[in-house]
Amino acid sequence: MSKDSTLNCASCHNPKFAFADTVAFSIGVGGKLGNRNAPSVLNMKNRPYYFYDGRAASLEEQALMPIANPLEMNLAVADAVDRLNKNKEYLNLFYKVFKQKPTAQNLSAALAAYEETLETVNSKYDDWANDKIKLSPAEERGKTLFTGDKAKCFDCHFGPDFTGDEFKNIGLFNSTFITDSGRYDKTKSIADIGKFKVPGLRNVAVTAPYMHNGIFKTLEEVLHYYNNPNGIFIHPQNIDPALQKPLGLTKREQTDIISFLKTLTDKKYKKNA
Repeated sequence: MSKDSTLNCASCHNPKFAFADTVAFSIGVGGKLGNRNAPSVLNMKNRPYYFYDGRAASLEEQALMPIANPLEMNLAVADAVDRLNKNKEYLNLFYKVFKQKPTAQNLSAALAAYEETLETVNSKYDDWANDKIKLSPAEERGKTLFTGDKAKCFDCHFGPDFTGDEFKNIGLFNSTFITDSGRYDKTKSIADIGKFKVPGLRNVAVTAPYMHNGIFKTLEEVLHYYNNPNGIFIHPQNIDPALQKPLGLTKREQTDIISFLKTLTDKKYKKNA
């Protein structure tokens, strides 16, 4: 599916790691580096926005963008469709499913249909939510912190997939050495500078590195950052009010939150957690 036929979707969205990548920036055609971390594509069904800046409003719209992106697959969508039409196996499959030859529209529909199957609801947390098990003391403490006023995680990470699908600036923009302006690229609204789509947290323990730029290698680094963003990067611009003051989490409290986050790992990925 790439210009030189060396890459496919799984090249950057590795099924072994909850369909995420294990490096900060994935390598595209010709060795080019992407400019944002490849997120997990699990649990993407019915999301209102896609990509960190929300530039796609549907899975179908999202599906074709990496193909044409010069930093990723660097293949014109028309050329991708032409390849499919020249492949007898794919041609037959498209006629079987769509009753017509491959087009850009049904290619995006096919990719989106597959992505919609990638839902995970078989974690320790799900067993707890269904009254099948109890959480450990550390996990229970972490859950209480996660949903409480001290850690404030639940302010942004709520709902079945632990995301409100909102855009937030968590302090990773200062216009000097952290310069990705995020949602602003789409809206051109000053209020959106440095804002990025809040990701879901299911399987988060196996999708390192973290943030839109892959700047944090571990969940420990993430919690350390959230505990006092201003103590890590100076002069963040437009940071969310909830993060303007240190949270005051102790080391044990941070560890407990991580223990809870690990309960969100689907059992099929547990060995990688």
